[in-house]
Amino acid sequence: MRRLTDRYLPVSALVAACITLSSVAQASAPATPDKALSNCPVAAYTMGLRYQQQSAEIRALQRQSWALATYRLKDILSEPQEGKPLAIITDLDETVIDNSALLVRDLKACHDYTSWDTWGDWEKEGEPTLIPGARAFLDYASDHDVAIYYISDRLEENHAHTMETLKALGLPQVDREHVLLLGPPKQARRASVEKDHRVVMQLGDTLHDFSEDFAKKSLNDEYQAVQDNTERFGNDWIVLPNATYGSWSDATLDGWDKPLTP
Repeated sequence: MRRLTDRYLPVSALVAACITLSSVAQASAPATPDKALSNCPVAAYTMGLRYQQQSAEIRALQRQSWALATYRLKDILSEPQEGKPLAIITDLDETVIDNSALLVRDLKACHDYTSWDTWGDWEKEGEPTLIPGARAFLDYASDHDVAIYYISDRLEENHAHTMETLKALGLPQVDREHVLLLGPPKQARRASVEKDHRVVMQLGDTLHDFSEDFAKKSLNDEYQAVQDNTERFGNDWIVLPNATYGSWSDATLDGWDKPLTP
């Protein structure tokens, strides 16, 4: 997921861990990377960004998520296949590729990266890295004749640059048909894939990567939608952790009501 133009109880310990650890990282007291950020309002992003880019735990959770996706796809492929050809749909940003270098650059300049005004240049000139485990899963899917559709809210005007980036990272099935960028809502792009394919898995770092049920909703509505879709998490919906941005970023925190006594 990249931008929030569209507005989780999981069934597996994996997904629960992803959600819980990401929330903890964001909620922790911010730590500034240098003195220049001591009076910067967006320094509050630092702890979540440090967790997302530098922690060993995030790498473990990312690999764990892609390993679960592989196990599930193997299970699906072991069954008799009839009807439409199989497909998977995956988000790009913070799901398949890591854009944290851009976020760190903006943070150090005390610029709010959630305004998304620096992403256009990053899409054209930036060099994101792969999320651990992503390429191995996507190669496995492609090697077993599963169609891969990358549905992302990266800018359509930068389509050629995004394609170059994905090809440079060695990702499979990168072409105009399979890379669907910002234009129609994600739900419409997912529906276009479902016309000719049986979509057996979706992957993303934010809930509107999976269904319009999560688009432009309050957090309480998102909680309910997660509960309503409990059986899908860890089954055909795989959530990647992202502690750097999301619809939860302005949420009110609940604390212990006992006063702190030094």
